[in-house]
Amino acid sequence: MDIFEAINTRYSVKKLKADSLPRDVIEKLLDAGNRAPNHYKVRPWRFFVLTGDGRNKLGDVMAASQHDRQPDVPPEGLDKTRALPLRAPVVIAVGVDKPVETKVLELENYAAASAACQNILLAAHALGFGAIWRTGDWARDAKVKEFFGFTEDQYIVGFIYVGYPEIEGEPAPRPSFEDRTVWVE
Repeated sequence: MDIFEAINTRYSVKKLKADSLPRDVIEKLLDAGNRAPNHYKVRPWRFFVLTGDGRNKLGDVMAASQHDRQPDVPPEGLDKTRALPLRAPVVIAVGVDKPVETKVLELENYAAASAACQNILLAAHALGFGAIWRTGDWARDAKVKEFFGFTEDQYIVGFIYVGYPEIEGEPAPRPSFEDRTVWVE
């Protein structure tokens, strides 16, 4: 698939089959993410690939965190939270390192990790897989960060859910770039 076709036809796939993905496919996605541009070649992203029971472990952490914050949540609410990582056979959590050199900016690291996410999404689409990039409260949750070995002040850029699409969809129409562009000549 040509790059412009991938960009123009990629869309977020919310419904994914439970069928597992071959490891070599997951590694292709990670390699695509690893090729993202980054300042000073620091490769600030951290990829955590959750498959099989790894997704259950994350779900348990999410449910425990929810219970700590909302002790009155009924068991079925915790079960729903626990099942969130099971929406796809592969979840790639993408975190970002804090800069260790003064010349490296935290914002640049975050931007590079975001570019890595986009590369993974485009690669998944080009290979015929469905994917969706999710963030939300769980990307900022202290217990979830701790699960991945991050400190409170580090970032999880997102969770990329990848699998075989349950149904074929189409990209949503997008407005033109024109109202978001200023030409300076």
